[in-house]
This record gives sequence, structure tokens and C-alpha cells, in this order.
Amino acid sequence: MKYRRPRHHFRGGWLLAIVTAITATPAIAETSHFGTLSLSPGFDSAQGTVTGYTGGSYSLSDISKRDRDRHPCVGFADPQPDHILVLEKDFETLKILVNSGGHDTTLLIQGPDDKTIRCGDDTGASKDASIADKNLKSGTYRIWVGTFNPGVRRNYTLTVQQK
Repeated sequence: MKYRRPRHHFRGGWLLAIVTAITATPAIAETSHFGTLSLSPGFDSAQGTVTGYTGGSYSLSDISKRDRDRHPCVGFADPQPDHILVLEKDFETLKILVNSGGHDTTLLIQGPDDKTIRCGDDTGASKDASIADKNLKSGTYRIWVGTFNPGVRRNYTLTVQQK
């Protein structure tokens, strides 16, 4: 019996595109676990407060080993940001604080572009993380709240303060 090649065969790059889409590393999305904060200068303090919980085994150092000020980026979280912060206008100063009731948390903020990274760890005597910065440009900031060990769930409140 003679072997016959089937008459139908695949042409074009669509199969390669499907395989590439399945195996490609996922991009960081513009969605978050706990929603979006949109703030303008002079915002009410209640507008700058949200809640969430930590978890995940994604190493935040995979986003960046160090931030723009050479602070280490540490901790574990989910690959998807916990919060999206949209600054509708430029801010002179902002402070972003985590309150988990004294548990050891970390903080990574990426924005307004993908290359600008800010990382925070212990704040003074508190083991909770915070980041204070000046001259923040309007735009979208992605925020991750992490813990030092993967998969640890801690409830927290995230507060954005304008000085």
C-alpha cells in the first residue's frame, strides 16, 4: 500500500502565532486585583484609602532588582498588580503606606512608565512598607503589596497621602 500525503495542509503563520501566544511570557496587565484609585491634588483622605490582601509566589525582584534610588525590591506577590493608581495631574509629594497590623510587608510601585520603579520596605519602627516621593507626574502607577515569604495572606489597608 502506497502512502498518500493528505491534500490539506496548513499554510501561513497562524499556527505559529497560536503556539507563540500559548508559550509567551504574559505581559503585566492594566487591571488589578482590588481596583483603581483616581486622584487629583487636594483629594479627600477617604478617596485615597483602599483595602486588599497579600498573596502569591511571584518575586517582585523579577520586575526590578533595585528601584531608581537603588533600594532593593523584595517580597512576593501576584504577577497582577494589587492596585492601579491614576494621578490625574502632577503631584508635588505623595506618601503611600501599607497598614497590615504590624506584619512585615513590602511595596513596589511602577509608573508612570514601565522603567520608573519605587520600592519600599520597613517604615521607621513599623514593619509595614511605605514610599514617599516628590514630583510625581500624572499617569498610571501599578502597585504591588508583598510579603517576604511566598503565599502569605495578610489583610491590609493602603493609604495615599498628599503632604
